[in-house]
Amino acid sequence: MASVLENANTLRKALGTGSGLSFGAWQMLPGSYLSRTIARAGYDWICIDCEHGNIADNEMHESIQAIASVNVSPIVRIPANEGWMVKRALDAGAHGIIVPLLYSVEDAKKLVQTAKFPPVGKRGFGSPFSMGAFDIKGDLTGYEYMKNANGNLLTIVQIETKEALASVEEIAKVDGIDVLFVGPWDLGNNIGHPVEGEFSPELNAAIERVLKAAQAAGKWSGIYCPSGEWARKYADQGFQMISVINDMTAIPTYMAESLSKAKGSYGHATAQAIKGAAYGAVNLLTQEEKK
Repeated sequence: MASVLENANTLRKALGTGSGLSFGAWQMLPGSYLSRTIARAGYDWICIDCEHGNIADNEMHESIQAIASVNVSPIVRIPANEGWMVKRALDAGAHGIIVPLLYSVEDAKKLVQTAKFPPVGKRGFGSPFSMGAFDIKGDLTGYEYMKNANGNLLTIVQIETKEALASVEEIAKVDGIDVLFVGPWDLGNNIGHPVEGEFSPELNAAIERVLKAAQAAGKWSGIYCPSGEWARKYADQGFQMISVINDMTAIPTYMAESLSKAKGSYGHATAQAIKGAAYGAVNLLTQEEKK
């Protein structure tokens, strides 16, 4: 029955292929219809963002099941490294969790304890919802889920603080941590090189350090990207779990660009300005448009 969890976790399956490359999308707006629509676009995984997104606990539950129903992995970014938040996401059926703002090796070990069932960790057993995100037919029992969860769910830590960066090689070695995931904007802020356009050499060096630490420890690496172009760049560098776009960028960008085609060149420049803001301070305007 282990194959049920293995086959359902499309992110883990993609990471385990020859290239180990997977692309995902980021959901910040609530709604199971939105979750299902994004999942049908062909991604390996969808991150349900409960840290910065407008998604409450019950909405997270519904989105997990909606994404899983179309054979895509629901991954939940919890708001903080808190045991009860880990429990809620995994009990709802998440195929993995992304944990922001890690600071130390001790934080990583604490996370593993709350994310894994005994004897590896201390996760409590009893959710009636987890199984449905792996087996929509209802054949997977709670006991079978518990027996196979430790080896098939993904524990993903965001490296985005200067403290975590300083200890990233040791964090990568913690048993039970599967993916080191770079949050470039917070990482840039925390090391004193905030993103105001192109990434600074110092931030690029920090991102490269995370990648090398993951590779040296035999772990997977991931990074948050604001667009397909950026995602391709980091895929070529060797990152494996890569976000491509989020709904709060995709929706206004596409709507503004469509309007720009109706209005002409002036509207196009306006759309590009909106696009730049949506990308979270990444300045994508051309030099001509800046004048």
